[in-house]
Amino acid sequence: MALPKAAGLLALSLALLCPLGGGSARAQEPAPHQEPAKVGGPPPTVVSPPSVAAGQGPDVEAVDVTLSPECRVPGSKLYTLARLGAVKAALKEKRPVRVLAIGASTMGLGSSATYPVKLETALERSLPDVDVVVESRGLQGEIASGAGERLRSMVAEVEPDLVIWQVGSHDALARVDLDAFGTALDETVQWIKGHEIDVVLVSPVYTASLASDDYYTSLVRKVQEVALREGVPLVQRYEAMRYLARRNDKGEGHLLGSQFRLNDLGLRCMAEHVTRAITLSLLQPDPASTGSAGRPALTLAPPKESAGTKLPATAPAGP
Repeated sequence: MALPKAAGLLALSLALLCPLGGGSARAQEPAPHQEPAKVGGPPPTVVSPPSVAAGQGPDVEAVDVTLSPECRVPGSKLYTLARLGAVKAALKEKRPVRVLAIGASTMGLGSSATYPVKLETALERSLPDVDVVVESRGLQGEIASGAGERLRSMVAEVEPDLVIWQVGSHDALARVDLDAFGTALDETVQWIKGHEIDVVLVSPVYTASLASDDYYTSLVRKVQEVALREGVPLVQRYEAMRYLARRNDKGEGHLLGSQFRLNDLGLRCMAEHVTRAITLSLLQPDPASTGSAGRPALTLAPPKESAGTKLPATAPAGP
């Protein structure tokens, strides 16, 4: 194996070996105090529609200023959007929104640094008067084709409204066949949606050493393709991390060079990015309000085009 590729796989494997932050985020750190919702008042609303800062030149895309300064990424490099019907239903019924977070990003060092805690806090700040309960479950070492059965058990236990799945990192380490990976991911997403549960996919992490690895970048694009085909929101973690690394001109070390940054800054930005994709997806119109039916329409921000390929900006309205 070429040295740069080996170094990249080593960086990726180290990122996946942190202690697992399983369990309920609420059990680890209390959520910020909120005033109880008024009885008979309006349903909880979603705040923060898109807000961007002007770019520095004609070729500079504006970043989302709703994010922390160190986490700001242009929308096209951060997310694609789709409807979240189950979460909307929970909001209308004024009941807690239950979230199941699975995959490599449920890991962190210490309870205050875990991604689930940061995610729950970020979601409750973005969804006023809404109780959000984040349950994290690790799929440590699990590739997509083997995760289906375990995920089904987790869904039956947690009964979530939303599943957030960072997928692909372990498959990349195992060099899983790309078509087999895509098929397994498709089938599992379809199963979750078939049980009236929303799904948000999160692409694998970025490392400079793997940016030139054709297999790795093809796997990242495969996650994009599945999200587009299945009409589910996608958090483009790979693109977001690459943008932040290049913006700060510190290469891979900006987010992956130390355990502190990996588990504090990296996971905090991750929580903000996931929350932003969820918040904006909740602003997507319902099919009934537009007269359309079938698969939800994507997107406010298209995924980054790959070499020789451009993904369409919207998903087809029919099956």
